[in-house]
Amino acid sequence: MATSLKIDDALKGRIQQLAALRQRSSHWIMREAIAQYIEREEARENFRQEALASWKAYQETGRHLTGEEARSWLKTWGTKAEVEGVSYGNPT
Repeated sequence: MATSLKIDDALKGRIQQLAALRQRSSHWIMREAIAQYIEREEARENFRQEALASWKAYQETGRHLTGEEARSWLKTWGTKAEVEGVSYGNPT
């Protein structure tokens, strides 16, 4: 799929300068920048969706862990005292 992208002269010059330093084409630099941006934004959106789902679940059930409960549970990982799971705090 061919797509055109309009950029100002200053940005174009910066891209060309970086491309020369990296011994890559301007096209490669732009594709790489776009790919990294998309990956970062997809991860951010996934995190946001998980947070919204967690908030909804909390609102529906009242189940939660305090920060201290989570830290205590995590401290057991990889030890002989490793805990199978955690008990949720009482709904408030």
